[in-house]
Formats: sequence, C-alpha cells, structure tokens
Amino acid sequence: MTDLGGNDYYVWVVTIYLLTSTITVPYYGALSDLFGRRPLLMAGIALFLAGSALSGLSQTMWQLVLFRGIQGIGAGALFPISLAVIGDLFSPAERGKYQGFFGAVFGLSFLVGPWLGGFLTDNVSWHWVFYVNLPIGLLSLFVIWRLLPNIRRPDATRHIDWLGGAVFAVAVSFFLVGLTNKQGGEWTDPVVGGFIAIGLALGALFVLIESRARVPIIPLDLWKNRTYVSSMLATFFVSFGFFGAVIFLPRWFQVVRHESATNSGYQLLPLLIGLIGASILSGLIVARTGRYKLLVLGAIATMAIGVLLMTNLRTDTDQPTLWLWMFITGIGIGPTLSVFTIIVQNAVPFQKLGVATSNLTFFRQIGGSVGLAIAGTVFGQSLRDFLPGQLKPVFTQIVSQVPPEFQAQAQAGLTGLGGGKLDLNGLTGVGQSFGHALLAGVPAQFQPLLTPFVPQLDRAFNDAFTLAVAQSFQLGVVAAIAAIVAALVMRELPLRRTTGAPATAGEATPSSAPSVIRPAPSLD
Repeated sequence: MTDLGGNDYYVWVVTIYLLTSTITVPYYGALSDLFGRRPLLMAGIALFLAGSALSGLSQTMWQLVLFRGIQGIGAGALFPISLAVIGDLFSPAERGKYQGFFGAVFGLSFLVGPWLGGFLTDNVSWHWVFYVNLPIGLLSLFVIWRLLPNIRRPDATRHIDWLGGAVFAVAVSFFLVGLTNKQGGEWTDPVVGGFIAIGLALGALFVLIESRARVPIIPLDLWKNRTYVSSMLATFFVSFGFFGAVIFLPRWFQVVRHESATNSGYQLLPLLIGLIGASILSGLIVARTGRYKLLVLGAIATMAIGVLLMTNLRTDTDQPTLWLWMFITGIGIGPTLSVFTIIVQNAVPFQKLGVATSNLTFFRQIGGSVGLAIAGTVFGQSLRDFLPGQLKPVFTQIVSQVPPEFQAQAQAGLTGLGGGKLDLNGLTGVGQSFGHALLAGVPAQFQPLLTPFVPQLDRAFNDAFTLAVAQSFQLGVVAAIAAIVAALVMRELPLRRTTGAPATAGEATPSSAPSVIRPAPSLD
C-alpha cells in the first residue's frame, strides 16, 4: 500500500475497522431482535461488500481509511447475527454441532485471513485483499435471500434507544483509540490513558442511561443472570489471553526464524488444527450429553497449559516441540469459540437472544483489544529489560579489541545504545539486522571493529526478543486462570430441547421435562 502514501496514517486502516465493527455489534444484535435476522444480516453483508469494493479502489490513504470504516460497519453484523440465526433455527440441545463448526470457521478465518492477505499482496496486488470478498459475499447474499427464513417477534416494540446508542459509540471509540495509541505512547499520555479514562467515564454514563431506557440496547437485567455474567467474563479473559499471546508468534517466526510474512502463517497450522478439531468435537459432545461446564473448564485449563509451555520459548526451541505447544493451545481455545455461545443463548429469553449473542461477540473483541495493548506493553518493556544483559558479553569482546585509550568511550557508547537509546521499533520486522543498526549508531572509527560482531549482535537481539515474547505469554496464563475462576461460578442449566424462550431470564426447561407449547415466532 506504499503507493497510497500517508504512511503516518497506516495504523488507522486497522483501527477504524476495529472501531466501527466493534461499536456496531450491539446495535445489530438489538435491531435483529426487533426486525428479524435476515434483513439486518443482508444489510451488514451489503455494507461490507460496498466497503470492500471502495477500499480496493482507494487512491489515497485517507480514502482507504474511510472505506475501511464502512467495511467495518457492515462487518459488525456478520458474526453475532449468524450465531443468532443458529439460535433461532435450532434448540440449545441441537446447537452444539452447528456452533462447533461455526467456531471452527472463526478460528480458521482468524489464522488463515492474514496468511491469505499476505499471499495476495505478495503475488497479485493489495487491491485483491478487498476484491476477493466480492464474489463470496454476493453468493452469500443470494443464498440468504433465497433460503434463510426471517424469524421476528410480532409483539416487539419498535423503539430504539438512540441516546444510549450514541453514548455507547463515543465511549467505545475513546476506549479503543486510547488502546491503539498505547502502541506508540505511554499509559500516562493524554491520548492513551486520558482517552481510556474518558471512555470508561462515558461507559458509566451509558449504564445509567440504559437503566432508565424503555428498550435498552444492552438490557441490564441480563447481568442478574449468573450464567450469562460468568460466560461474558470468561470469554473476555480467554480472548485477552489468546489474542495477547498468540499475536506475537508470527512476529517471532519472522524476526528470529527469518520466515516471510506468508510462511509465518503456515507455521501456525498446528494451532489451527487443534482449534478446529476441538471446536467441532466439543460442539458434538455438548449436543450429545447436554453438559458443558466441565468441558469449558477443561478447555480453558488446557489453553493455560499450552500458553504456559510457550513461556519456555527460546531461540533454539526445535520446531516439533513448538508445534506441540501450539497444538495444545489450540485444543484449549477451540471449545471456547463454540460452547460459550450455546451457554449464553440457553440462559437468556428467546426475545433477547440476538442482543445476548452480540454482547458475547463484543466482549470477545474488547478482550482481544485490551489483551493486545497490555501484551504489547509487556513485550516492549521486557525487550528493553532483557537486551542489555544479552548484549553485555558481546560488548565485552568488542571493547577488548579497542585501543585502551578509547575503551571507556566505546563501552559507554555501546552500553547506551543497547540500554534503550536505540529505537527498537524498526528492528522487529522481516529482514532487519540489529547489528547493522547498532553499527550505524557508533563513531566511524569503531565501525570496522564492530562489523565482525554483527552476527553475534543479531543473535543477542534474537535471544532478547524471544525472552520478551515468552514473557508476554505469562500474561496469557494469568488471563486463562482468571477465565477459569469466572467459569467456576457458572450455573449449569439444562439445555432446552425446543426453540423459544424460557419463562424468565436464567431459567431453562429441563431436558427431561415435556416441551412447553408456546406461540411460535413470526416467520416471514
């Protein structure tokens, strides 16, 4: 995308999509409860395709940012409404096998998407990263229009909480932009900590507005449901640990193992296999047994073990061992992508199935965003902490070859560069050399002495980089433990065997009880 210029705004190409897709998730969930899933899903796909086409046609960076925002507005509908459709069509007791496949698709898209984008960019053109969505999306629109029934509530109140929605959008915007700005600033910066504080304050105001709203976007009475609350918190912490830890693996393969951006995606295949297999299998188990609490607890514990194993990552870790660690982590993550949706949809009234499902998606995305910001902070600080110790033996060898009268000057200069005066942001990508960058920062008379040590300096940097990545995995372990604690307080409700709502939130018709005949929802 270098032909667009405006590299200073490149981060907004990602941020604006994350922002608009996250903000719109609760809207789509609430509106689909009122007006039906089909029109909202088709509208979301249409907006996503329009944004994709316009993004591919962009001539400037600001055009790309704007059109990516439109794409994100549409994307906010895709995941929560698709999950809600499964909830409409199948009873909780039947949903397991379908949610399992859906969770597998989510994991596949999360891991294969970046690889496919890199492949198209390297071999065709960056424009096709967006154009490839068009034929798939158009086919999806046709299938949905022809085959998907529009289930809606004939008694639904067509009232929309515009004030609450506006405050929610502004609150989430400040919060997410503050987290994004953390990548280039400190928590105390006004555009980082200040924005996050504003977002949290507006979030508190949003809760107050929702408590008085006639038809709230996020019904607060759902938070009286212990199963619902524990699922939201567990999902938040799982995403926190998953996104915050695994995001550094492709970067590690590129920097330390010198893999290309495309090949680094292939290296995540063991994680993908474990994730897909566990997601499908867990859905089938829930569908067959009707039990889920022990399953999710075991899955999160397995994820914690996998991430804990990856804290032992070192520069010389052999490939089969690392693949095993990733496979174990994937086995743990897979069930959380499918089973929590079944749990939440089973625990809430049918009339609030859409908004509850969208809230789960929202907490998954927010958990990932917070995890990325904090893990990035831990990684950056750890790299600066570990680097001087890794460089010290090499510096000692270099200084020993400098004439005695210049040794103090050389030691001071090298120690200063290795201790934090060197900008590390440009040294964590593909094809970068720490040794050559360090060479460029020392006085000219010392450069010939430093050149033979470039390979050793690079190895020292890779060792420090690996230790920093391993340190960031510790955050994932802590998040997984927090998710286990949240899941422990969950109340396991029997899965209903009919579509429709229990009498009140949190109640469920036992699987052994006869089905209750209730008015059917309207089917267009």
